[in-house]
Amino acid sequence: MNTLLVKEPATNKIIAYRGQTKATFRILPSQLEINLCSIPTTLIHKVQQHIACRRDDTMLRQCRTHGHFSGTNCPTCNAEGKFIMSDRESNSLGRILALVLRHAPEKFGVEMDLNGWVNSRELSEAIQKQRKHYHWIRGWHFEAIANADEKGRYQVEGENIRATYGHSIELELDLPTDDIPEALYWPCDPETVATHMELGITAGDRKHVHLSKTISNAMEAGHVRISRPAILEVDTTRAIADGFTIWRAGTTVFLCEEMPAEYLFHVEEEDPSIQDMIAIWEEE
Repeated sequence: MNTLLVKEPATNKIIAYRGQTKATFRILPSQLEINLCSIPTTLIHKVQQHIACRRDDTMLRQCRTHGHFSGTNCPTCNAEGKFIMSDRESNSLGRILALVLRHAPEKFGVEMDLNGWVNSRELSEAIQKQRKHYHWIRGWHFEAIANADEKGRYQVEGENIRATYGHSIELELDLPTDDIPEALYWPCDPETVATHMELGITAGDRKHVHLSKTISNAMEAGHVRISRPAILEVDTTRAIADGFTIWRAGTTVFLCEEMPAEYLFHVEEEDPSIQDMIAIWEEE
């Protein structure tokens, strides 16, 4: 049975009709006031999603031809696509995925194998138990988040999902080592450049050193904790030839256990890619 959503401009209410049942939603500045009359839980969530999208145009959708995407229209064919979840829900679930798949699967009581894989159905059920407002979540929602993620943070195979990088727990990720670019990049505090050029790069409190595909990617990664990061270039061709392993973890992220100083080069701040990123940040 189809659901009809009607907005009353005068009262700022959204009314959902399904057969003889009706739910009225009033949009308040900081919350939703819900009046229910024998309305199914699944319908309540559908209306809440609809309201969330009216307040925030960004959302996770699925194009029949080109798959999942984040936004209002498919970036390839401009089709509107099927609504999956709001941007707020996607970000919230993304934080839960990062916690479980990178750091603490025991927080939600799920089992992770040696390669970092977790069963999507078991994870969705675990989240439902601990986060009651996610009673609607299913394993395929995780696949949507993974497919729409431009950085390739997550990998889905069958009914299993794992994070591709960023782990603080000991795993054997069995990631691919082919198609490594001739140069990769790593952000650091400008005050530590001389130290790294002498001693190299180590993983620190992480399990791996995270390298970026481009200078812009490295600038974005470093800007999270450094206002204007310095960039070191890694000569991956020589490093691999000398026996160092570099793994391809996502679309823009690569991993290694360490990188000695002999393979490092300091990218000057005058580099056009660095200047472009600085200009963008100054405009924000």
